[in-house]
Amino acid sequence: MLATVKIGAVHSVVYGGFSTEALAERIEDARSRVLITADGAWIRGKTVKLKKIADEAVSRSGYVEHVIVVKRTGEDVNMEAARDYWWHDLMALPIASSVCETEVMDAEDPLFILYTSGTTGRPKGVLHTHGGYQVQIATTLKWVFDINDKDRWWCAADPGWITGHSYIVYAPLILGATSFLYEGAPDFPYPDRWWKLVERYGITSLYTAPTAIRGLMRFGESWPQRHDLSSLRILGTVGEPINPEAWKWYHKVIGGGRCPIMDTWWQTETGGHMITPLPVTPLKPGSATKPFPGIMMDVVRNDGSSCDANEEGKLVIQQPWPGMLRTVYGDPERYVEQYWSQFSEQGWYLTGDSARKDEDGYIWIIGRLDDVLKVAGYRLGTAEVESALVSHPAVSEAAVIGVPDEIKGNVIHAFCIPTAGSVTPTEDTLKSHVRDEMGPIAVPAKIELVDSLPKTRSGKIMRRVLRAKALGQPLGDLSTMEE
Repeated sequence: MLATVKIGAVHSVVYGGFSTEALAERIEDARSRVLITADGAWIRGKTVKLKKIADEAVSRSGYVEHVIVVKRTGEDVNMEAARDYWWHDLMALPIASSVCETEVMDAEDPLFILYTSGTTGRPKGVLHTHGGYQVQIATTLKWVFDINDKDRWWCAADPGWITGHSYIVYAPLILGATSFLYEGAPDFPYPDRWWKLVERYGITSLYTAPTAIRGLMRFGESWPQRHDLSSLRILGTVGEPINPEAWKWYHKVIGGGRCPIMDTWWQTETGGHMITPLPVTPLKPGSATKPFPGIMMDVVRNDGSSCDANEEGKLVIQQPWPGMLRTVYGDPERYVEQYWSQFSEQGWYLTGDSARKDEDGYIWIIGRLDDVLKVAGYRLGTAEVESALVSHPAVSEAAVIGVPDEIKGNVIHAFCIPTAGSVTPTEDTLKSHVRDEMGPIAVPAKIELVDSLPKTRSGKIMRRVLRAKALGQPLGDLSTMEE
């Protein structure tokens, strides 16, 4: 990534776990001419055959002229003459040099394209530029996590996603921070892998996704309690709203009750943090608090008027910000239609999320607008119902969907993963718990206990897959689903 930027080229990083179809689609959309890959990679004790996936994708796209391969696992791979080159062979050539002049770029020159899935249609190629993006991510990392020379920063994401781009690769290096990276999975070979790494390397700041926290919660408190986590001084979450139960577990068990949690809201499109506390902000479990200084946001009705306290509405950004996407690559009409058309008169950006503001002006993200359930005329956020289910000690993860009902229009269908080592809860027990937490309108019509939930490789629950299963419909494109 850094070498690409140094020579003034544009990179499009594709997560290594993607399928042939997903990679080919992104190569074709970006019209990429050079593909850099490895022979293979390891995950959970298994080898991922990256070069094989790359070969199949390149054969479908027709744009790639050269493939550079890094030897990682020592796999036997096909190398096509005049197209494929080993990295170590290129580095051994007489022309290879450690000296390379840095290309001078304009602030608005393209920096990278990163693809993000839409609810419909092809993935969107979000285009970010050099100047504003780097200013925003460096400033937000410095302010939100109070990064200093003594810190050991760990953003436990993947470089293939925007969190990895912004807060693993670019911002820490711009600030000169000591940054920690690891390879593998958080619970392999044992569920204490992260906590062992925190203890061994003296990590001071940990930034991860609520999905990962809930996944580790299910193994109980004994695994993290085996390790000294006292080096941690600040925690963070990213990627989706964190339910209060997971927030409290993270704060108490991992942070020892002393580490503030920076619950950040932002998007691939925004480039960096938009709604976030600072280390001195009074916190409310489950709320990302208020917009970062200089960011203007509101929760509004369809006519653009501001919602009252605790009234659900649409989350909008009211003024331009440094790290904003400049376009959807190759599809400017989609850029205008998706983000700017609904509030074009005001010039506001529509985030696609529903939210509410409380009496203190704190913003609570309810979920994607297409993840809001309407049951018997009442609107319920999937995150709210899932949070109620996960607040039961015998449930580690939950996902809910709406399915058609002749009387109520829609009813709630829930899927729950039981907590390891707990007594398996009955459906009636969980229904009663939701009734106590949220009231009768939020009680699921059906609750299924499952071993796992379909998720994207970035950890987001694929509710459309659950909905298709519940309705007996085709599952559709599964190229982004975690294996």
